[in-house]
Amino acid sequence: MSRLCLVTGANGHLGSTLVRALLAQGYRVRAGVRDVAHAPALDGLDCERVYVELLDEGTLFDTLLGVDVLYQVAAVFRHWAKNPQAEIIQPNVQGTRRVLRAAARAGVRRVVYVSSVAAVGHNGQPLDEQHWNDEQENAYYRSKILAERAAWEMARALDLSMVVVLPSAMIGPNAARLTDSMGFIESIRRRQVPLDPGFHFNFVDVRDVAEGMILAAQKGRSGQRYILANERSSSLAQIIEAANAVVPGYRLPPPAPRWLLWAVAWAQEGWARVSGRPAQMVRSQVRMFHGVAQEYRIDKARDELGFAPRAPEEALRGVFGYLGERQPSGQATCPQHHPGHHEGRGINHH
Repeated sequence: MSRLCLVTGANGHLGSTLVRALLAQGYRVRAGVRDVAHAPALDGLDCERVYVELLDEGTLFDTLLGVDVLYQVAAVFRHWAKNPQAEIIQPNVQGTRRVLRAAARAGVRRVVYVSSVAAVGHNGQPLDEQHWNDEQENAYYRSKILAERAAWEMARALDLSMVVVLPSAMIGPNAARLTDSMGFIESIRRRQVPLDPGFHFNFVDVRDVAEGMILAAQKGRSGQRYILANERSSSLAQIIEAANAVVPGYRLPPPAPRWLLWAVAWAQEGWARVSGRPAQMVRSQVRMFHGVAQEYRIDKARDELGFAPRAPEEALRGVFGYLGERQPSGQATCPQHHPGHHEGRGINHH
């Protein structure tokens, strides 16, 4: 009998892509979502939909009974909130503690925990798994650092066999709704980016991350971190080059000076505090991303897991093609069974 896996955040971009990849390899899958009746990303897939709320430890235990491998994908992904401690940091940290405690009680044999390169950080140099970010200001980044540290603490205390994967910005098919990363690419596709913000994002195809996670469950060494990213980041010029390879006619907008980005972010944060609507850009993002490349070493994942991601330009060309065919409802025109920032609590990661 094939092994039973539970994927939390299964209605998200990474979660649903992982469900597809697991099913394609013959695994039995429990797809954990907050609304069992409405999970469009899972429509047409031969998986068992189950209710999963990371802060509901009682139901977590029942859902994890009989599970061999837990893929802990669910997390809050927001860079702004009126109360970041209560809305971003606490749910990610407490959700981590509760799901791992339930996994230990239920006798789960293996945990693949999805953290993020946010917990590694970036400084323009190629960083590896030994590096830890010390970001204090950005609530999302802080939540990923604290949540992963909590995961390691729980795994040691509970004697869980756990590996941690650290994806970068995920793009690609199977997006029932657009994540921040996918939304940025879509805004470029629609020619809605008037200025070059000078950000250099590390893009990776979501299908490669899903495959890397399965490899981590199979081959990863317990107690180890694995970066699932590309070695090179992409500038706006390189993103537009990929767009032009699919549909010619895109032009690189003029660069935005740092002071302008800072002013826009300051104004956005101020309006967000008044209106309650999330800021599209915050000052910590300008500080972290403007003019700083996100470079990583993926030797460890490549050598130990066999991780082999598409090159960033290939991933970008693919996502522009996908977005061009994507239906307004959010469903892709490609078949739903086709195997593909992690999603949980209604919000996607990375």
